[in-house]
Amino acid sequence: MAGVAKLFDGHILHKSNQEVNLNDEKYRGKIIGIYFSAHWCPPCRGFTPILIDFYKKNKEDKNFEIIFVSSDNDEESFNDYYKDMPWWKLDYKERGKRNELASSFKISGIPALILLDGDSGKIICNNGREQIQFQDKNGENFPWKSEAHAKASKRCILL
Repeated sequence: MAGVAKLFDGHILHKSNQEVNLNDEKYRGKIIGIYFSAHWCPPCRGFTPILIDFYKKNKEDKNFEIIFVSSDNDEESFNDYYKDMPWWKLDYKERGKRNELASSFKISGIPALILLDGDSGKIICNNGREQIQFQDKNGENFPWKSEAHAKASKRCILL
């Protein structure tokens, strides 16, 4: 999983706050979702429960994991929002890494879910939120190859 591991420089944490070693053999072949979201964003709060449900139903069969990348303004809001999420997180203190990732993936609004090939780090799908919420709710075509231009949807603009 060197591809995704290089993107995060070891700042991914389990729910228990222990570091996730993305280079571990057990993560080979995984699809990694990068979930950009924030507590203050109404569309995010609407999509997060849908994503949690999708994740719980499909995590094992689809061989995927999600990393939450927060756009919250403070750590207290981040912790309050993250507490119900069942997946990994980018350490909140890594604001520079968050900004770098948002820039690299051209994230202009949230919520956004980007799917990556865990081994190479290459983008598989840049509109995962639209797929899960509107187009393929059961994930029959997961991991969805990206369309040239993702369908427009309600998002909070990042400043």
